[in-house]
Parts: sequence; structure tokens; C-alpha cells
Amino acid sequence: MWSLTIRGIDMYHLVSWFFIYSFLGWLWETCYVSAKEGEWVNRGFINGPFCTIYGCGALAVYLVLYPFQENLLILYFGGVIVATALEYVTAVLMENIFHTSWWDYSDKKFNFQGRICLGASVGWGFFTVGLFKILHPAVEKIVALYPQRVGEIVIYVIVVVYAVDFCFSAAAAFHLRDRIPAWEQALEQMQGELLLKGRQKMDALEESMGVTRQALKEKISLKPDYPAVLVELEKKRAAIMADVNKELRKYKESMAGKFGHNIKRFVKSYPNLNRGYKLHRKERQEHETK
Repeated sequence: MWSLTIRGIDMYHLVSWFFIYSFLGWLWETCYVSAKEGEWVNRGFINGPFCTIYGCGALAVYLVLYPFQENLLILYFGGVIVATALEYVTAVLMENIFHTSWWDYSDKKFNFQGRICLGASVGWGFFTVGLFKILHPAVEKIVALYPQRVGEIVIYVIVVVYAVDFCFSAAAAFHLRDRIPAWEQALEQMQGELLLKGRQKMDALEESMGVTRQALKEKISLKPDYPAVLVELEKKRAAIMADVNKELRKYKESMAGKFGHNIKRFVKSYPNLNRGYKLHRKERQEHETK
């Protein structure tokens, strides 16, 4: 098994690199999102500290672009193309298999179907250059630190644990897929109730300030103090909507918690999971009308 090679690289090193890059990707994603959310968020599909797409992506760009490692221009644009293609294909596959979205670029500029976006693709290009020039030499040194026999034993253990973890996580994802239609209906009902409460708070706010947002806009050119009042009103309205979204997210996590640890983890880590269900439902409806 370990003697098999791809582009002259044996399977022992390829598998070792895969798990190291999967771990580094998980570390990056989890630290970034946790810092952004202000709480611990495990961004892996499985429970363990691995993001498979990073391991696959790192190996893909390395194996494809290895012959061009001295050409920075080819490395950069090649990384943009290979990583973006992998990201898109993975998004489509996971949406079709699990009817859920595991990332969403819909709010980003120059996105395509919410699955890829220009900003991320530009970042993949820089990541590819950094991988070849900085990261991969360090990864090779790490693998060389211990005897191959020890590394093989460690890999066997990791593969077994990873496979079991993946099976449980995949089962949870399928379970979530089956629950999403009823779950989505309950969420829409709760969202309507929360938005109604938010609207009532906004009406009360406008009444307490003695002015409405529309009235302010109509009179904005007449009195110089109206813009400042409008800014204050918009800030308070934004705070109310933030509270509504926070309550909705808590409700989603509470519902998910009834179905087990993994589903609760999915919902907390990937708040736009139900986008994939909506896309799948829309595509199915369009197909049925043809």
C-alpha cells in the first residue's frame, strides 16, 4: 500500500500530508470563526480536528502544480482555478447529497450561486503560493521528524478513528436532511413571530422619538438636524433586528439539540445549512413544472 506512488510521491507521505493539512485547515477555520463569533465553534464536518476539504485542496493544488513550483504566476492563478473548482464541486455534491449548504457566499460581492466568490478565489491563489514556498517545506520536515514505521502506526489509528467519526457525522447529516422540511416550516413560523415583535418594537421606538423613518427621509433636506436623528433611529432599528436574528439562531440551536450532539453542532457551526434545502426544493419545483 505505502509503495504506491502519485507523481513520484509514495502513499505514506501523501496520507501524512493530507491529515496535516486537514488539521491545519480545521485550526484556521475554527480559530477564525470562534474569534468572530466570540465563542467556541467547531468548523469541521466531523467531531475530530480535521477539515477534509483543506486536506483534499492542499494535495490537489500540490499534485497539479508541482511541475510549476518555480513560476509564481502559474502557481497563483493555477491555485485560484484548482481550489475554486474543488470548492464549487464539493459544494454542489454536499448540497445534493445532504440537501444542506456548508458554506454560503451569497452576501459576498461577485459570488456565483453562493458557492464560490471572487474574494475567496483570490485568497486561494495566495494560499497556494504560501503552501509551496512556506508551508509545505515545514510539513515535509514534520513528517521527517519520526520514523516511517511510527508514522504508519499513527496513520492507521487516525484512519480508523476518522472513519468512525465520519460515519456518525454523515448519519447525523442524513438525519438532518430528513428533518429539514418540518424544521424549515417551524423556523418560518418562529421567524414570522419574531419579526412581528421586532416591528412592534420599531413602531414603539418611532413613536417614542416622535418621528417615522419615512418622515425623516422626506424632511431630510429641510432641517439640518434630521440626518443625525435618522442615524440614531437606524442604529436602534439595527440593534432590534440583531436581537431578532439572535433569538432565531437560539431557537434553531434549541431545535437541533433535540436531535443529538452532531446536529446541534452542525447548526451552530453552519447557520445557513437550510439554504441548501431551499435550493434543492427550488430546483425540484422547476424540474416538475417542465
